[in-house]
Amino acid sequence: MTIWRRALPFIALLGAAGAAPAVEYRSVDVPAAVLYDSPSQKGKKLYLIKAQTPVEVIVRLEGWFKIRDAEGSLAWVESRYLGDRRTLVVTALKAEIRQSDKADAPVLLELDKWVAVELVEPASPGWAKVRHRDGVTGYIRSTQVWGL
Repeated sequence: MTIWRRALPFIALLGAAGAAPAVEYRSVDVPAAVLYDSPSQKGKKLYLIKAQTPVEVIVRLEGWFKIRDAEGSLAWVESRYLGDRRTLVVTALKAEIRQSDKADAPVLLELDKWVAVELVEPASPGWAKVRHRDGVTGYIRSTQVWGL
């Protein structure tokens, strides 16, 4: 019995370590946002990121987010430049928006790499329901996009 009493805190710690926080995605909500190497406007400017680009929020500090983009780059951005609207970006050379979440469904629109689409809702496993800026709404394979 004493072995279990000593092991119980360790087992509880293992359970807590396995509980990972949910991944948080946002998108750029301005025409372009400056990315920095530190959470300060005095930091080194790295590059611009355009509107509707999805990013993963890694760290939150007052007024700043440390983010990861679809290529895995990490940088800081002012939190006011990111919105709650979810977008996805095509990472495959070509992606198709289909009429339904079936591989043999008719193709409604073909997209090139780095095109952003709005996430309407997750669909069946392996698919997401999306809307293109031209108004086309349909389903895209989750393996062809980043931001889910």
